[in-house]
Amino acid sequence: MSDLPRVAYLTSLFPAASHTFILREVTALRELGFEIVTASVRRPAATHLIGPEEHAAHDSTFYIIEAGKNPVRMLQALGSALATPARFFKALGVAARTAPPGMKGALKQIAYFLEGLVLSRHLRSQGVQHLHVHFADPPANVAMLTSALSGIPFSYTLHGPAEIYEPHTWSLREKTAQASFVACISHFCRSQAMYFSDPAHWDKLHIIHCGVIPERYEAAQTTETTGTNLVFVGRLTPIKGLRVLMDAFAAAHATRPDLTLTLVGDGDDRAHLEAMAAPLGDAVRFLGFQSQQGVADALAAADALVLPSFAEGLPVVLMEALAAGKPVICTQLAGVGELVEDGVSGFIVPASDAKALTARIHDMADDADRRADMGARGREKVRAEFDVRHEAARIGALFAGTHDGKIRPDPIKRSS
Repeated sequence: MSDLPRVAYLTSLFPAASHTFILREVTALRELGFEIVTASVRRPAATHLIGPEEHAAHDSTFYIIEAGKNPVRMLQALGSALATPARFFKALGVAARTAPPGMKGALKQIAYFLEGLVLSRHLRSQGVQHLHVHFADPPANVAMLTSALSGIPFSYTLHGPAEIYEPHTWSLREKTAQASFVACISHFCRSQAMYFSDPAHWDKLHIIHCGVIPERYEAAQTTETTGTNLVFVGRLTPIKGLRVLMDAFAAAHATRPDLTLTLVGDGDDRAHLEAMAAPLGDAVRFLGFQSQQGVADALAAADALVLPSFAEGLPVVLMEALAAGKPVICTQLAGVGELVEDGVSGFIVPASDAKALTARIHDMADDADRRADMGARGREKVRAEFDVRHEAARIGALFAGTHDGKIRPDPIKRSS
């Protein structure tokens, strides 16, 4: 498939420990025969380099801010853009129309424009034919302006919830109008994109799931343990609802002292959570960020995953847990119900309701056979609908322009 376009992937931070699904998507596209160039607004800290895949991605990624700090490169980028004045002034118009509100927003948009100048020159030098960006917030501003400056078409993956909460701040209507297509991670996400866009562009909105490699989690070795072991995987921030989880877990542990909880991840709420967990002693463990294999091992050692978030799109960690054959307890948010069926592959509880969460922890702890059945049902769902290789082949069809116009495009065929 030598006629496949050369595609650039842009994010604000790449690789990022909390966004391993993007790295998996890039890897899967390369296996299909696509040449993928990776770019990131910022260079990640060493804490994000959690495994060999992340180290390799870090070494081959173009970092925009770092490159733009070189005055010579900045002037070269400006000169390159001015060589096509019509595009340059068109991009200025797009920047003016889509700047976030207020003086602070205007200053940020100037920064995005400068980043777009740097990225435009780099992508042209690399022979890139299409630019794709994950998330519709600042990196999508950079991608949209880069496209206007360079003439390279762009697309974006809409996740939510942050972009959907602030559609006017992030100019979702304009971005959808300018984009060649939008990959929405769920039906719910697509419905919100429709709400915030002109109906004339609804045919651009496709559903491409984030995904996992199911056998990576199926192959992890389950550790023989006693009691019921719960695990959380994600950023340790207030939006994840972990303070509610700590209250619910403490209440459940009071009557079931063989319960344990492991938290995989890190973030600005860790110190507070450690203080809340202190009275529970060894029942609560904090592992920090883990590699993709480390996450698989943590899931293998658990009996169920708990995700008590206040806001999500369609969490990849739920896919990882179900792929590992583990049932989940999660909150009813956005597209969660498109993956988890309440009472079948897990339990869904109202967000912020500690008592309901405690009750479901009890239910999960009390019935090992039900846990096994739920995990098996969830694994089937992930195999069928959330394998990253199948999802990469769907977005690959959009990149190649060979899709059939379906909301869920048929996958492109693998390169021979």
